[in-house]
Amino acid sequence: MRKSILGLSAFALVALATPAMAQDDDGLGLTITGGGAVVSDYRFRGLSQSSEDFAVQGSFTVTHTSGFYAGVWGSSISFAQGTEIDLIGGFSKEIIPGLTGDVGFTYYVYPNKVAGLAANEIIEPYASVSGTVGPVWAKAGIAWAPKQDAYLFNGKRYDNTYLWADGSVGIPSTPLKATAHLGWTSNGALRGTVADAFSTQTKADIIDYSVGASATYKALTFGVNYVNTNVPKRFRNGGGTSLREGAGADGTVVFSVAAAF
Repeated sequence: MRKSILGLSAFALVALATPAMAQDDDGLGLTITGGGAVVSDYRFRGLSQSSEDFAVQGSFTVTHTSGFYAGVWGSSISFAQGTEIDLIGGFSKEIIPGLTGDVGFTYYVYPNKVAGLAANEIIEPYASVSGTVGPVWAKAGIAWAPKQDAYLFNGKRYDNTYLWADGSVGIPSTPLKATAHLGWTSNGALRGTVADAFSTQTKADIIDYSVGASATYKALTFGVNYVNTNVPKRFRNGGGTSLREGAGADGTVVFSVAAAF
């Protein structure tokens, strides 16, 4: 998923946005950015996609001066598919000075398809607005996935809505930024994780949040974030495992190192 500094998708927060160095293609109006990162835990909307273990991630994006962009983001995951590839396309433009709008879609693909698993691909449109005032940056958005096979549970397909807000504050005269994230998932129809059972059976929504800091040195960005959710320990799956712990929905500190190229 596309990561805005956490988004986290996007963000994501859970993993810092991969920093990128821009290269202009003279005459075509194109800017190419990319980067790679290692995170101590790949958290997507509060839930671990790497069994609370390290993950390797990378991204590549092409942006046109008109505002259109396309990119790809990938990460190792711990599920049977082994790899997540996100294809991204959209349009971003300044609405008024200091305020930018962004609309697009994320197409989640799992190349190593596994028989019997529905969550091999997901389409999710999104929209967001972001702005900067002095050292303060803020972003709020919505992502909505229509009913599809990836959200099939007990013979019924579900849609999924995610609302989020991200923010950061640069600390003057330092390379440091303080960051924060808050997200809300309706019905908890989360991709291919054991949390699907928790959410659809109880009709509960899931709130995820994180706070942290990042520091940039040349092409490197170092990040640390505390990530948690409201998933209660008392909900368990058929085997008796706590969904909070089994889905990696408990609180943890996530470390990241990202490099631009």
